[in-house]
Amino acid sequence: MDRRWISNPDRLSTEYEKGVGEFVTFVRGSLDVQGLTKCPCNRCMNREVHHIDSVPYHLLIYGFLKDYIHWTEHGEQSNPQVPLGSPIQDTPPCMNDQDDEMAEALRDAAGHAYDIGSSSDLLSDMRPPAEQVRYDKLFEELHNPLYDDCMKFSALTFIVKLMNVKVLYKWSDRSFVALLKLLHEALPVGNRCPRTYYETRKLLCDMGLGYEHIDVCKHDCTLFYNEHKDDDVCPICGVSRYVRKKIPHKRLRYFPITPRLKRLYSSKHTARAMRWHKEQRLEEDGKLRHPADGEAWKKFDSLYPEFAGDPRSVRMGLASDGFNPFSHMSTSYSMWPVILIPYNLPPWLTMHRSNYLLSLLILGPKSPGKDFDVFLRPLIEELKVLWDGVQSFDSYQQASFTFRASVIWTVSDFPAFAYLSGWSTQGKLACPICLEDTRYKSIRSKISYIDHRSFLEMSHSWRNSKEFDGRSERRAPPRNFSTADILSQLEAVG
Repeated sequence: MDRRWISNPDRLSTEYEKGVGEFVTFVRGSLDVQGLTKCPCNRCMNREVHHIDSVPYHLLIYGFLKDYIHWTEHGEQSNPQVPLGSPIQDTPPCMNDQDDEMAEALRDAAGHAYDIGSSSDLLSDMRPPAEQVRYDKLFEELHNPLYDDCMKFSALTFIVKLMNVKVLYKWSDRSFVALLKLLHEALPVGNRCPRTYYETRKLLCDMGLGYEHIDVCKHDCTLFYNEHKDDDVCPICGVSRYVRKKIPHKRLRYFPITPRLKRLYSSKHTARAMRWHKEQRLEEDGKLRHPADGEAWKKFDSLYPEFAGDPRSVRMGLASDGFNPFSHMSTSYSMWPVILIPYNLPPWLTMHRSNYLLSLLILGPKSPGKDFDVFLRPLIEELKVLWDGVQSFDSYQQASFTFRASVIWTVSDFPAFAYLSGWSTQGKLACPICLEDTRYKSIRSKISYIDHRSFLEMSHSWRNSKEFDGRSERRAPPRNFSTADILSQLEAVG
């Protein structure tokens, strides 16, 4: 029996499909009464027992153990007649276990699905042609060896690993280009090692790992973006855009979130996990296990029922804080990342750093302060588009759908809250809830907030007591400002 299919990296191929069928047919002859057998997939590794009907799914998702050629755990004799040719020799020579994982990720993202049933035909790809061309190019790079007869690296794997080392050890772009040129000369003729940093970045951008540079005014007045992208001077203060020779005073790094949010639905596994908050979350009164159990989530759903009607609509939190990226704390520098966190996922995936979406990187040397909203502009404009909806592809349901997303709250400390909200958290009116009704008192040139008795009921005995500050408290609590009240205050400021 030819078992070279075991090491075939393409688990959607006819050869692999036929091999899995042969294995299942063979195992059915040695099943126990309950129909259970050991699973030889790369996850179970013959250690876990499953029903025979579940084993094909595992073999298609996780792959067959490459060294399990003699099926001794399933009743086969120790010396079966297996062809002498090594199965690895008939697979692409550059494919190893790491390439296998990357191939599975790309194949998952490309939207292919496997139907195990009466027919095992590959489902038609409903993905837009432009996206499919991009994935086809990545598949080609993945299956091309770095050079002829290379057994360890494909072109794509080599580039990804090389870029990982560059970032890990903080290589400069010039040193990286010098290394690329040296590697290209050292490797055999006809190798696929990129010669320039541009070629490397272009391939990584096809994987969705790119970002945009946006020039910023010297005084943080505006971004040279959209209608101002070709301006040479700031439309607000009139200062030149450049220090000299097209070198801007400041730059903002902007990482578009739409492609990355779409990619959450490009994999059938994460696409299913993105529905967890609606379809699998256990609801129990009085228990807060997930943000969906909170009042803010439920209030948002009641205000926007159309958005909440589709469990695939993404609710996100926005978090930001400043930090000093340099090891010497004496160096004054403040960098502000803006990170989005999708809350559709279960808690153990939501807080995993691999699911954090870096959207903005605001460089120093000083914090943006009250001009933080200027830097948020590209993100806000993209969020407006996502609120109206964009077309995407759901690999779990194998269908296109209108994809929507929204930020429902922010996560920050109190100083960062001032930047995000625009309300100063310092001085006499520091409370962002009480606003202009904030009760304060000066104590030795310091501002204190001590009038908490006004929140008590009017009949409370502590209101009449003068032991606290020598006077009784008769004032009502601060007003609850509505959205309309806050907007009217903002209009007055303008």
